[in-house]
Amino acid sequence: MKKINPLVLVTARYGSLAGLLGGILMIVLYYIGRHPFLFPVYYDFRVILFSVFIFFALKEYRDYYREGILYLWEGFIGSFIVISAFTAVAVTVILIFGAANDAFLSTYISLSIDQLKSIPPDIIKQIGKDVYERNLAMLPGTTLGNMASLYALQSFIIGLFISIILSVILRRQPKN
Repeated sequence: MKKINPLVLVTARYGSLAGLLGGILMIVLYYIGRHPFLFPVYYDFRVILFSVFIFFALKEYRDYYREGILYLWEGFIGSFIVISAFTAVAVTVILIFGAANDAFLSTYISLSIDQLKSIPPDIIKQIGKDVYERNLAMLPGTTLGNMASLYALQSFIIGLFISIILSVILRRQPKN
């Protein structure tokens, strides 16, 4: 039987744990009255979650499996695995929780419509009235799958920037 690369094992473990924690955090946010899908990206808890879990996953791999050496490409691959595992677990939690709790989707739709209707007219002119009206018309047709795919896409975009920074910070190459 072929042995699995420690880079995959370590980062998948950290990503899965982060995904479980992120899913639980989403449910807690929902129940305290702050819908997790209505936070601006710069307030998103995934920024901190990814930073912490990618950092410790790459650091463990570098220190315990590579004798202090981490190449940049290993950092990128490890970060991608953490983000992929996180996304898989978190999206599964979203789909299960949303299927078990019908109010999760309906609350999101009603709060999003209220949020869009509260946009001042001068901002609507800047983004375009047709874009505004199209988004407002599309919201009632939102599905749980749309929410899950949006969450996955946002996770990869957020994770990309964090992975670049942490991979550069944590890399160590052997001295020649």
